[in-house]
Amino acid sequence: MQKLKTAELNRVGIEEFKEQDKLPVVVILDNVRSMNNVGSAFRTADGFAIEKIILCGITAQPPHREIEKTAIGATQSVAWVHYEETLDAIKELRADGYEIIAIEQAVDSIMLNTFKPDQSKKYALIFGNEVNGVSDEVMGQIDKCIEIPQFGTKHSFNIVISAGIVLWDFYAKLRL
Repeated sequence: MQKLKTAELNRVGIEEFKEQDKLPVVVILDNVRSMNNVGSAFRTADGFAIEKIILCGITAQPPHREIEKTAIGATQSVAWVHYEETLDAIKELRADGYEIIAIEQAVDSIMLNTFKPDQSKKYALIFGNEVNGVSDEVMGQIDKCIEIPQFGTKHSFNIVISAGIVLWDFYAKLRL
């Protein structure tokens, strides 16, 4: 078996990416501390061609070299905006018809493997702070909560691992 060279991957350019059909998903980063996590979220969002990322509160914004280290240019391809308050982003998205879903461990959460996204809906997926998760204030405003099943001794995944798992699941269920 031989690995493909970059030129053999047939990737689209930034302008083509901006014009292509997107997965009907917006990622909200709720007060994410690490710029490496922010950059990785951009790179993952590019990989699954989501609509945009919303950076909230203390979440760092491009351009910044610490974000670019892991984004590797995805800050140019993925649309993004910043809101001081996550609740303001939620209010606007809800008015635009998005279903608001936190990715969190919570009472009455839905396990990711059993969640079936509806082809006719748009989704806003909220990923929280590395230490505190999605804020209690935000949890009070969501429509649903999805939990990733876990089987080891740790109580959580890194935010970007969570984003990769959830976005792959949505992509697979909605596009494949």
